[in-house]
Amino acid sequence: MAISRQKSSELFDRAKQLFPGGVNSPVRAFKSVDGVPLFIKKGDQCYIWDEDGNRFTDFCCSWGPLILGHNHPEVRKGIEEALQNGTSFGAPTELENKLGDLILSRNPFIEKIRFVSSGTEAVMSGIRLARGYTGRDKIVKFDGCYHGHADSLLVKAGSGLATFGTSSSAGVPEAFSQETIVLPLNDKEALNTCLENYGKEIACIIIEPIPANNGLLLQDKDFLLYLREVCTQHGILLFFDEVISGFRVAFSGAAELYGIQPDIITYGKIIGGGLPVGAYGASAEIMGHISPLGNVYQAGTLSGNPVAMAAGYAQLKECAKEGFYEGQEARTQAFVRQITDHVTEKGYKFEIFSIGSIFWFAFSDLEAIRKADDIDPDSMDHFRKFYGYLLDEGVYLGPSGYEVGFVSTAHTTEVLSEAASKICAVLDRLFS
Repeated sequence: MAISRQKSSELFDRAKQLFPGGVNSPVRAFKSVDGVPLFIKKGDQCYIWDEDGNRFTDFCCSWGPLILGHNHPEVRKGIEEALQNGTSFGAPTELENKLGDLILSRNPFIEKIRFVSSGTEAVMSGIRLARGYTGRDKIVKFDGCYHGHADSLLVKAGSGLATFGTSSSAGVPEAFSQETIVLPLNDKEALNTCLENYGKEIACIIIEPIPANNGLLLQDKDFLLYLREVCTQHGILLFFDEVISGFRVAFSGAAELYGIQPDIITYGKIIGGGLPVGAYGASAEIMGHISPLGNVYQAGTLSGNPVAMAAGYAQLKECAKEGFYEGQEARTQAFVRQITDHVTEKGYKFEIFSIGSIFWFAFSDLEAIRKADDIDPDSMDHFRKFYGYLLDEGVYLGPSGYEVGFVSTAHTTEVLSEAASKICAVLDRLFS
């Protein structure tokens, strides 16, 4: 039986009179799936409730940062204590020091960090830093990696192995695109051609070491190591965008998981316990080029917001506990295995890709999907039906077949097993 969305529908009708498309971020509009978007009323542990009173097991987790689940008591306590003293000062606070110490004392890949208010802002600032530090203008990104909506990064691939990108959004000047080169993932030939042509002009090569914004495009470690090698050879900064993977697959992210030292790293909202936070970090030498020490300007009135710092400190203290990531991965793998065993037995064209506590459902029979071009766009028709059936069963994912899912500590073994059973039942319904 389809769930009721009457209240959400009424709210969406009103929202469309207030906001472009009725939303304040595009994917929330449910354009990739059927029906009106769910308006969420509250969340607790691994569950969310919409305005119609429907309860869902939440695998979106606010797009990843809620690694402890919703309304975690320690995070809430930290927020409440910070609120007793005010909400914002635009001045230094001890809470910035505490969170900075917690991160840097356990992260051997960066020596200094700067807090900002979003992942997009972190990446934008990191790009400016790379250009300022190297004195070069061009950057390289990879097709299938998303780095926020800064102008120079809203660029899609051109034709050929190593060509300049073209704007993927109106309002982005083509001149900006001409400073961004877009390459296919996991392709050393394209990379080498690019470096032969433009190596001395490139400030940084930016990559999601675990691409998780356009499916879960798990890369060969060999390719990431090769990136490190050629960046060093050409005096190019290696930039790991860990807005999703940072503190999610390991405390120090993919850099720790793969044992690779990038030159610049960015992190996202997971360091704010779900509140608006981002950060970028690097060696003391590179970060010394940031104002007020250096001539690369970056500022933010709400950077280091005390309430967000308190929430992040409370969350990351939990993440830093012994066995945290091993437990997350073990429960996630059991969840994935339960579904995979069923799919294998039934012979369905369906794969689950996972790493740490991140997973992605793909209507595909490919054992590895490493490039955006490997994703069959027609498979999204299957996902649209799949998504609607899941909502009917009380399972909530991000409303796009290109988005990954997340497991939190609030997703117990029992909750995950129940959700896996529902997913298997939905697959049976879909493939019948």
